[in-house]
Order: sequence, then C-alpha cells, then structure tokens
Amino acid sequence: MKPSISRRTVTVSLLAGAAALGTTGVASAVPAAAHRHRHRPPLSSRPTVVLIHGAFADASSWSGVVERLQRQGHRVVAPALPLRGLTSDAAYIRSVLDSIEGPIVLVGHSYGGAVISHAAAGATQVKALVYIAAFVPDIGESALDLTGKFPGSTLAQATTSQSYPLPGGGEGQELVIRKDLFRKQFAAGVPVTTAQVMAVGQRPIALAALQEKATAAAWKNIPSWYLVADQDRNIPPAAERWMARRARAHTVSVRAPHAVSVSDPAPVTELILRAVRSVAPARQGH
Repeated sequence: MKPSISRRTVTVSLLAGAAALGTTGVASAVPAAAHRHRHRPPLSSRPTVVLIHGAFADASSWSGVVERLQRQGHRVVAPALPLRGLTSDAAYIRSVLDSIEGPIVLVGHSYGGAVISHAAAGATQVKALVYIAAFVPDIGESALDLTGKFPGSTLAQATTSQSYPLPGGGEGQELVIRKDLFRKQFAAGVPVTTAQVMAVGQRPIALAALQEKATAAAWKNIPSWYLVADQDRNIPPAAERWMARRARAHTVSVRAPHAVSVSDPAPVTELILRAVRSVAPARQGH
C-alpha cells in the first residue's frame, strides 16, 4: 500500500525572487544546531538538491522548501527555467547539473518534471528524481498528451495566449493563466495576497514546450519519488497517479493544489528528504 501524507495547513509568505532564496544560509543554521545533528553525514558527502520549477511559476515558488532544506544543512540550487522548449530547457538544466560536484537529487514541479526526465538522461551524478505534481513523459509523449489522458484539467479554460518574438524571426505563442482565475486554477488554498503576487509574477510558457515530444526518459533508470496533488486543476490527479505507477515511483498524496510547494512545503520537503536519505543514508556517529 502506498504511503500517504496528511495535509498540514501551512501559511507561506512568498519570498521576493532569487535574492530571498539565499537569505537563510547554511552557515547560520548548522552551527547553532550542530549538537542535534551528530548522526548526519558530512556536508561534502550529501547530495545537492536541485529544484526545477514549472510553467506559470518561478524559482521563488520553492521558497518554503528551500528554507526547510537549508535549515537542515542541505545544499540547494533552484535555477530559473526558460520555459521555451523541452529540448532547449533540458539542455540548460543539464549545464547546471554538469557544474555541480557530487551526487544530485533532482526535483521537478509540473512541466519541470518533463525537463528533469530529459536532462538527467546519462547524467551519472543524478541519483534520484523527485516529481512534485509533475509530468513524467515516456519517449514520444508531450505534456499536453499526458494532460489529456484523463479528464479533470481546467487549464485550457483558464489560460490566454499571447505572442512573443522568436530568435530567428517570426512569432511564437505562449500561455499565461488569467489573473482573475489564477488562485482557483493554480493555487487554491494559498493565501489570497500570496496568490495575487504569484499571478503577477507568473512565467509564461511557450505552447511549443508543452507540445514537444520527449526524446529521453531518465526515470526508467533512476529511482524516483512522486507527490500527487489531490486537488490539482492543471494536471488531473488521475494522470499523476498513473504516471507515478508507471515510473514505479515511491508515491505520496497530499490534499493540495497544483502549487503544492507553496501551499504545503512541509510534505514536499519530507518527500525530497526521503530521496536524499536513499542517496546518503545517515551514518552512525558518536
């Protein structure tokens, strides 16, 4: 039977951008609590946690998770995802992975799940994949294919399309969630003021990125974990459970919206820590 995590009501104050992600540092958290962590392996032997956001969000959506991981002394990287195309986005994230020494636990939310499945292919330093209400495509599948596999998504009705210039000339189409529908669609349960800030700062995604077929599926060779958001309106929860089963992922469910890292950072962090412990089990010390 799959383990589950009950929802905890958490009020999250969204930090402002990437600068806020660095304000809770490892140096300040570890020394003050060093006597409580004698059984942790040395920092150099623990994996780096790399957090990849999805569409209609940015790296600040991981703020509550980053704070919790840093308080426990974990190294965390949360790069900005271009959201322009699956292959190009994965290539960029692969360059981030290649710049990190040591083992990596790679985490993806939403469209970020498709990106990590591609970027981790052949990346021997990636030891675990964690999918947070995310796409887990097989080769030949797109994010839109998986969204439509089961009923329940209301994303199409909540988004609008706008044009943007392509590097080689011409125009592409990108999607944004209507601000008046953002909280209901993406972040139900998140405090109203927080959801309003998220709506203003949402990152559009190129329609082509959602349509692009996957050409790699790293989850076939790398152990994976999956968090199902039971109240997701972007990706049908039934699709999330199906993808998790197919990937043979260690799976938990949370009664939460698509923006679960904002609404419920505690269970998201706990699932990531399970993956971290599988890579670097705590050593017994004295």
